[in-house]
Amino acid sequence: MGKAPPIANRVRELREAAGGISQAELGRVVGVTRQTVIAIEQNRYSPSLETAFRIARHFGVGLEEVFVWLGD
Repeated sequence: MGKAPPIANRVRELREAAGGISQAELGRVVGVTRQTVIAIEQNRYSPSLETAFRIARHFGVGLEEVFVWLGD
């Protein structure tokens, strides 16, 4: 299995702070499946730039407040 992407995120934390929006609901809002949201939260998948912006916009924060580049 490949190594995890060099990006960490606060998606789960932001979902919980937003009143506990479900993974399925977030996926519906940003246009991905619940399974994709799960993989993003577990750092097993890096979202497309478009999806990353949609997630940040949904929570009303900047992209770098959701995703953090850890390097190579």
